[in-house]
Amino acid sequence: MKIHILGASCAGTTTLGEALSARLNIPYFDTDRFFWEKSAVPYTVKRDPKLRNQMLKNELNQTESYIVGGSLVSWGDEWKQMFNLAVFLYLPKEIRMERLVKREIKRYGNDIYDDPQRHKLFLEFMDWASKYDDRSFTGRNIGIHETWLASVKCPVMKIEGDTTVAERLERILAVINRV
Repeated sequence: MKIHILGASCAGTTTLGEALSARLNIPYFDTDRFFWEKSAVPYTVKRDPKLRNQMLKNELNQTESYIVGGSLVSWGDEWKQMFNLAVFLYLPKEIRMERLVKREIKRYGNDIYDDPQRHKLFLEFMDWASKYDDRSFTGRNIGIHETWLASVKCPVMKIEGDTTVAERLERILAVINRV
């Protein structure tokens, strides 16, 4: 089984991916690990696209089944045929943004408010993430995800709303049993 889970920042892709990985006993790969270089200030240095794609492919080629969490929409058309199932998570903006603040506080503590550089990065990220539902936004948005999902070569399931991880797992497992 080869599963792709995507959605807006803080829609729950990582949490669901890790839970599904544990449940199915197959590896989970987060696109952020490949997209971003390790740097003194995390999530600020993008990796070369050819290198990140090759790194992820190398990891995936080592296993028959896998779960990839995160957006692959700008990574090339080849990714559209690499999965047996795509899962799109959608949460209302208010819930995502509340989760995003909590996640950033967990990662960086009060530095998101007290450290000038971290505060600036926090505000820029919040602004970027807040525009996900705006289809005219030139960054990653729901329209881009929907267009990409319409062109993948596998079944797509959409999970909307603030459901529990257990509920999401059960819905996915029911679909997997039919695929």
